[in-house]
Amino acid sequence: MKTTYMAKREEALAARRWYVVDANEKVLGRVASGVANLLRGKGKPTFTPHEDTGDFVIVINAASLKLTGSKTKQKLYRRHSGYPGGLKTEVAGKALQDNPARVLRAAVQGMLPKNRLGRQLATKLKVYAGADHPHAAQQPVVISV
Repeated sequence: MKTTYMAKREEALAARRWYVVDANEKVLGRVASGVANLLRGKGKPTFTPHEDTGDFVIVINAASLKLTGSKTKQKLYRRHSGYPGGLKTEVAGKALQDNPARVLRAAVQGMLPKNRLGRQLATKLKVYAGADHPHAAQQPVVISV
C-alpha cells in the first residue's frame, strides 16, 4: 500500500522561488486566482494542504488592472472601525484609483484559506502599482497567469 507524500516544512522552505506577474491590462479576478495558486503552491507536485509549500509573488502594474461589467460602479469595499456608525464604504472604481494594491490584495486574500496558514501565505504577496519593484536581488522569474 502506497502512502501519501507530505512535504516537510524544511523541504518547502528550500524549494521556494520568486515570480513576477505583470498585471498590465488584465482582469482582476483572473490575476488574483493565478496569484493565489502560486502562493498556495497548488501547481507543485509537493503540494501539501496544511503546509506553506508556495512561492513568493511580486505583482507589478496593479494600477492598470481592469474590472469587467459594471463592477467599477456597483462593487463595494466595506470596512468597519468597530465603533457605532463606523462603517466605511468605497466603490471599486474609486478604490482601484486610490489604492490598486489594496484591491488586488483583498481579491487574493479572499481566495486563500481563512486561518493562520492563509495569513502566512498573504505575507508572501508583494504588490506594486507601477512597473518597478525592489526585489531584483531575489532574481524573480517573469511569468504570466
